[in-house]
Amino acid sequence: MTPLPAIHNRLDRIGKALPSPRAAVCGALLWGAAMGASALANLLLYDWETPAKIRFVSLLYAAGGALAFPVGLFLARLVSLGRHWQVALAAAFVCLLATTIGLTGGLFALQYRSYYTQWHEPALTIAWAIQFVHTMATALYQFIVLGIRLYFPLGFIALALASIWFARQQR
Repeated sequence: MTPLPAIHNRLDRIGKALPSPRAAVCGALLWGAAMGASALANLLLYDWETPAKIRFVSLLYAAGGALAFPVGLFLARLVSLGRHWQVALAAAFVCLLATTIGLTGGLFALQYRSYYTQWHEPALTIAWAIQFVHTMATALYQFIVLGIRLYFPLGFIALALASIWFARQQR
């Protein structure tokens, strides 16, 4: 059984790691715009598909970035609380990278899944569960193979700048 002071210490640490609503919202808007702009620039550069599809993918990346920023900021603060600025820099880099790729990939997988729903078995059956898992895994694989490149170079530059900003804030 965990002693009560240890629980309070953990809750206090979590409370200190929570970003302010202003930082979370402003950061989410900026981060989402940066990720959407990164995808948009790459898609326009390579003259990709139709304007409607370019808009959709750019908005998907913007939404993924906007959802990822508050989560990544919280995790980076949780990991780096009370540590040197180098740890804060690395924590921000890894946490923002992982949450941005993970949540954007998750949104991509949900959209991918919605397309294939018409060929899947009725919901909540064993066959449906197998199809759901395989479709989501395939979508995530495709996102990792094809989608991560849309973060370079602008998304990577934004990641470096956000990590430096975070490390400076933690001093």
